[in-house]
Amino acid sequence: MTKISLNQITMKRFLLVFSLILLFVSELASVYFIMPLPGSQKQNTLPFAYWLHNNLAWIRTLLLVVIFFTALPVFRSSRRWPKIAVSVTLLLYGAIYYMVHFQMSADRMFYQPNQVDMVPVSGNKIPAGKLIIGIIDGNEAKAYPIQLIGYHHQVRDSINGKPVMVTYCTVCRTGRVYSPEVNGKPENFRLVGMDHFNAMFEDETTRSWWQQVNGNAVVGPLKGKQLTEIPSRQMSLEKWLQLYPQSLILQQDSTFREIYEKMDKYDKGSGNSDLTRRDSLSWKDKSWVIGIQDGTYAKAYDWNQLLSKQLIEDSASGKSWLLWVEKDSSSFHVFNRKLDTLTLAFRVQNDSLRDVQTSSTWNSGGWAVDGPLKGRHLENIPAYQEFWHSWRQFHPGTLKGD
Repeated sequence: MTKISLNQITMKRFLLVFSLILLFVSELASVYFIMPLPGSQKQNTLPFAYWLHNNLAWIRTLLLVVIFFTALPVFRSSRRWPKIAVSVTLLLYGAIYYMVHFQMSADRMFYQPNQVDMVPVSGNKIPAGKLIIGIIDGNEAKAYPIQLIGYHHQVRDSINGKPVMVTYCTVCRTGRVYSPEVNGKPENFRLVGMDHFNAMFEDETTRSWWQQVNGNAVVGPLKGKQLTEIPSRQMSLEKWLQLYPQSLILQQDSTFREIYEKMDKYDKGSGNSDLTRRDSLSWKDKSWVIGIQDGTYAKAYDWNQLLSKQLIEDSASGKSWLLWVEKDSSSFHVFNRKLDTLTLAFRVQNDSLRDVQTSSTWNSGGWAVDGPLKGRHLENIPAYQEFWHSWRQFHPGTLKGD
């Protein structure tokens, strides 16, 4: 055999091995960078992950063509073990391909409900103590149990004829509701993965990727666009129904009953997964905080401290607010305590608030229900309960509450 022939054989073998390695790495990397795997969520690799996601098909095709032609001499030779080695490697690739695209793909792990069954109180089967994300529009109110939307990550619905996208990321403990309209047109989204432990959605039209926590398009043709957030409240279903007894409540989809049951303890932060279980200490990655943002100003308050005090009053960014957690130790509210020229101070009385200045009584909806200010309403300030690592990541200039 000539020297040229030996070099050609050596080169083909090298190309075969290199192409197989690159094929394996490409498939695994396509899921590694957008799923919560060790080390994958702490680096700013989103542009590369997006590029790979959109170019993987032609990369795979090119490598398989190279593998086909460089593997032919192996199967034509009389040597047995090289044939076995290549065959086993290709079978292993097939298994990895199936695992990556049919088992580890986000939208193959978390499905949207087959039907969105919203019922009035008379037909409700959700326990009263369950946490919900609630929205109101005019005279219509709707409640979405976190135990259900936490699995689905998004539920598409409407309120007063307007489409809504109710989202939740269990790894960040972030509940957000958005209008799913982009550039004035309704858009469909699918769960594609996560970035810095926050769920990401891909729109159907442009395949841009959107962060769940703030509705921002972070990569793709629509980068820089933002979904319109719809105000929402988190509280127990019982407390929500006290405010909105006519509310409709999302019910379980029987297809996912076993999965819902596995999330039964999520509300209390006592699940089995390290990704979703609460750290009972303060200011740890998995500690709970209440986050408030007003323009560029952001501040986080320790949940443990709020439970201890039940009421926290603070002032910043030209506003004065109060944080209040009710006796159920689950339902919290944040109000602007400025009313006209008054900056009210409050104390907790039974399951309501009483202001110091006029002794008016206020309910959890921010309404004065008794006293000189009866009928007046406090502005509700958007606030969220989430893990400290999430609030800190997406509000890098945040302050800590005293």
